[in-house]
Amino acid sequence: MYYLQLKYFSLLKRIRFFLITFLFSFIIVPQYLSSQVYPKHEMRAVWIATVNNIDWPSSPNLSVDEQKKEMIKLLGIIKQYNLNTVVFQIRPAADAYYSSSIEPWAQWLTGQQGRAPDPFYDPLEFVITECRKRGLDIHAWLNPYRAITDTANTTSPNHITNIHPEWFLTYGKTVYFDPGLPQTRDYVASVVSDIVRRYDIDAIHMDDYFYPYRIANVNFPDDSSFFKYSRGFTPEQRDDWRRENVNIIIKQLSDSIKAIKPWVEFGISPFGVWRNSDKDPGGSETKAGQTNYDDLFADILLWQKSGWIDYITPQIYWHRGFRIADYTVLSDWWSHNAYGCRLYVGQAPYRIGRKVSTKEWRTSKEIVRQVELNRSFPNISGSMFFSAKVFRKNPLRFKERITRDLYRYHALPPSNNMIVPVIPQRPSEASLSVSDGSIHLSWKKENNTKKFIIYKLRKEKPADLNNPKNIFLVTSETSVSFAVNRMTDVSKYSYFITSQSQTNTESDPEYFTLVKD
Repeated sequence: MYYLQLKYFSLLKRIRFFLITFLFSFIIVPQYLSSQVYPKHEMRAVWIATVNNIDWPSSPNLSVDEQKKEMIKLLGIIKQYNLNTVVFQIRPAADAYYSSSIEPWAQWLTGQQGRAPDPFYDPLEFVITECRKRGLDIHAWLNPYRAITDTANTTSPNHITNIHPEWFLTYGKTVYFDPGLPQTRDYVASVVSDIVRRYDIDAIHMDDYFYPYRIANVNFPDDSSFFKYSRGFTPEQRDDWRRENVNIIIKQLSDSIKAIKPWVEFGISPFGVWRNSDKDPGGSETKAGQTNYDDLFADILLWQKSGWIDYITPQIYWHRGFRIADYTVLSDWWSHNAYGCRLYVGQAPYRIGRKVSTKEWRTSKEIVRQVELNRSFPNISGSMFFSAKVFRKNPLRFKERITRDLYRYHALPPSNNMIVPVIPQRPSEASLSVSDGSIHLSWKKENNTKKFIIYKLRKEKPADLNNPKNIFLVTSETSVSFAVNRMTDVSKYSYFITSQSQTNTESDPEYFTLVKD
């Protein structure tokens, strides 16, 4: 009897275990499956800040060769994270990280403003070339109004503040273009037009520094330009006049970019809060001390609604549950206020650290959870991370966490509905050969091609080019070679290639034909 009881209870336990496991699977499996859905198109960008040598070069005293090696190493790290876009700061303060006849070389590049690299090279051209090799998009990041970061800095004789000092205002320790002057708007537009015309960039990118963040009890000193160019605004409408000044330059920049290269995107990365709901019922449920609309005089929503900008990247640099500005609240708010613009979220892995005061940032899981949350909103198309040195340091296993699941495979930057697509021709003469233990792929580049996507698929399975797991390589080259092994063997795998145009539009695939010696 005792033996039978044991068998009976053992059977009950097994049945109970089966039922619990079965029911549990209904709860867990969908979540697990959803976590394994990898988007093929997703913005995964990183800001490379050059002001004050934040990210690159690490010192203004590096040689040209050291600068190049440092950038190549950094781009290699960026690829290891499966990112796809670099946002490169090329004009921190009315200066240049590129060869310009308008503005002097940046002091953080060579140690002295106006001093060219020796031996000469063009950092922007170099970075574009290296990004293209690796299949990375590149957005040129400019600050529109900041002219001198610190009044203690020495400027070169040909810096615009020395040529037209009447265009500038000092606020705190920083010198700014006066946004109220039409001359400054025309000047900034000429700088942007020069860059778009001469360089193979994917976007012009501007961050949150329009009118400066307010200094307590210090008024921005724009009385002169207001009374000279008030355009009918009264003194009581000074804030509206300031917003209109920024509206004018945004529209002017948009028109300038599109007149030269219609496929080049114009993106803005504003402060994370447009307006608090206590100021505007359409604002977010936040309590930010300063906001875009009321303090920086950036009417972001108007630019989106008017089609003046192509993407928006609000800097939501706070954690989920933060009482003053909750990441969850803000990502939801921006998702509901995208107005047709591509929406990416600016995120803050720089906050991660074992000894930081905010407990939520004492683990890299916070960023991972934020990316998961982004993917739950249909209007959020990816992330931009500040800044590149975080990826070099890899705080608290950030790399391992984000590449293990979320960024396990390649993703392509999204195309933009605000821009008329450029239709690429698919590559021709795609051939495959095997020799000396290597597989060699080569093809011919056709018109309207920016880069190529190579797919590797198991021969016994249907060709699924929508699954990012099958993306093998992204490059701008027209040939590649790699070792033969069990993961590349042409007896097991087929290879396909597509072209991608300047608007990130993908062509039909071309099959690699095996060529035997």
